[in-house]
Amino acid sequence: MKASFHEKYGPPDVLKIREIEIPTPKDNEVLISVKAASVNRSDLHVLTGKPLIMRLFTGLSKPKSPVTGSDFAGQVAAIGKDVSRFKVGDRVMGFSGGLGSGSHAQFYAFSEAKRIVTMPDNISYEQAAACLEGAYYAAMCIDQLKLQPGQKALVYGATGAIGSSYVQYLKYYGVYTTAVCPGAHKELMHSLGADKVIDYETEDFTKDTERYDFIFDAVGKTSFLKCKRLMKKKGMFFPSNGAENFFLIPITRLLGGKRVMFVSSGNVNAGLDLIRGLLEKGRFQPVIDRVYPLDQIVEAFTYVATGKKIGNVIVTMGA
Repeated sequence: MKASFHEKYGPPDVLKIREIEIPTPKDNEVLISVKAASVNRSDLHVLTGKPLIMRLFTGLSKPKSPVTGSDFAGQVAAIGKDVSRFKVGDRVMGFSGGLGSGSHAQFYAFSEAKRIVTMPDNISYEQAAACLEGAYYAAMCIDQLKLQPGQKALVYGATGAIGSSYVQYLKYYGVYTTAVCPGAHKELMHSLGADKVIDYETEDFTKDTERYDFIFDAVGKTSFLKCKRLMKKKGMFFPSNGAENFFLIPITRLLGGKRVMFVSSGNVNAGLDLIRGLLEKGRFQPVIDRVYPLDQIVEAFTYVATGKKIGNVIVTMGA
């Protein structure tokens, strides 16, 4: 089979397309004929080995898993003898986590006990792949908040895979939502459910007159201290990254009032179940920026590295 392969950390051009053996599924695994997957920010971090702390998990000097990719949409081609949840021919989608594990390949073996569900009938493989990594991270947070109609939220970086998912989940739960993004995408944000759009290129979002129950930084480019004045007395700030934000988690919790929050992964399939349910109801719209064939994986990663993608970048495997 063809696979996206890298023997060392580095920029996208360290990637090569190689012919490698099709994996044999273990007793508890399904073998998936991968049809589509995303190239996302997590994949880029794994490829480059940055931030360096990631290498504690992905390999100190070189990648433990040379095949890139962390999510997938495809069809079950074979099953291990102990598999009971899936059968050959099932259309499935799943997410292995943000540390990369080899889904940018024409076939992929994956445990049935992990983050994998059957696909809704009303979407394509490309659309399913656009409902995974970013949508999953946002769903894991939303699933634990017990949102109520009438609450208010601001999403910073609302056009990305995570941000566009936040906007749609918040709309579903009746939360008044402000999207912060380039003004060129105002129409898209309103179509996804945003009540208000702030163009950060021409406006200072921190001067907004609204006060919010929740602020979600979906791209890791703002901070609790910058957003604090926008928050209600018991408001919560959810960072994407940044040492400053994470250092403030225990401090703000002890002080009470406005606080920085960290959400654990919880039930591994809860996020995917939420996504699938909304897809079946027509309440979630996969946002796809570009689609590349596997042979153009370098171009796909190069585009993601620009930081300008809208929603998701998808690769198709041709399997």
